[in-house]
Amino acid sequence: MFEVGFSELLLVGLVALLVFGPERLPSLARTAGLWIGRGRRFLSTVKADIEQELKAEELKRIIREQQLNNPLHDLIEDTGKSLRDARQQAEAALKPLAASTTPASAALSEPAKAGDPKVVGGAPAASPGEAGTETPAKPAQ
Repeated sequence: MFEVGFSELLLVGLVALLVFGPERLPSLARTAGLWIGRGRRFLSTVKADIEQELKAEELKRIIREQQLNNPLHDLIEDTGKSLRDARQQAEAALKPLAASTTPASAALSEPAKAGDPKVVGGAPAASPGEAGTETPAKPAQ
């Protein structure tokens, strides 16, 4: 770009003084200053808008990259797979156990018969040999 030194500004000021005269030169300088200020504000606003758009594009690019390379998403998928595998293993381990306990659970689900000596109050009665089920006899008074 071209450079304007002090001698060039002095020459422009002298020519303006000769062309416009001393009465109109102050108002002309004020008007020129206002227009230059408006131009600078306009350019700074445009510059700020461009920078803001560039930053927004950069953030969008970063967000896209993060979504593509999201380790948290991979971790959640791996954890879900591990939980499904553990559930399948647990169900496979419980299948033989469930098959062996089916007759006992069927017997418990049948209604109690009134004449059945093994049932007391709707629950199976404890046999005399079971530990911790005997009640001590009360002494007579």
